[in-house]
Amino acid sequence: MAQKKHDPNSKVIAENRRARYDYFIEDDLECGLVLMGSEVKSLRQGQANIAESYASVEDGELWLINGAIAPYLQAKTWGHEERRKRKLLVSKKELARLWAATAKDGMTLVPLVMYFNDRGVAKLKIGIAKGKKLHDKRETSAKRDWDRQKRRLLKEHG
Repeated sequence: MAQKKHDPNSKVIAENRRARYDYFIEDDLECGLVLMGSEVKSLRQGQANIAESYASVEDGELWLINGAIAPYLQAKTWGHEERRKRKLLVSKKELARLWAATAKDGMTLVPLVMYFNDRGVAKLKIGIAKGKKLHDKRETSAKRDWDRQKRRLLKEHG
């Protein structure tokens, strides 16, 4: 079986690891980002944070709100604002589906991972999520610990 060559263009820029702990991810969707040149340069250096951000449907468009992309130092005059609203690119059909999903009680759009795809284009994977209660978080943590113990026992005795 031939191994797939690692593509130098594709890489994970930022990941929201806490999202799966705080939310039940029901569905996910890949969408494009409208970026300035200095933002792309900064992303190539891996300087982004989506941990405190969310996506929202406003005026018939999808927006990433509170996503931080660090300023690119070489772009002095034509730089970008670090936490500006960034437009997300999805089809009309997907936008309607996202809008309907967020209209439901307790559903939100959470950024999961920002990455460059194999063609070197910046993408954002967002999840349609429902918030977890404290007891759900404890249950998830207990299940993860049990799975870890189970793997350890199988490794030792199997």
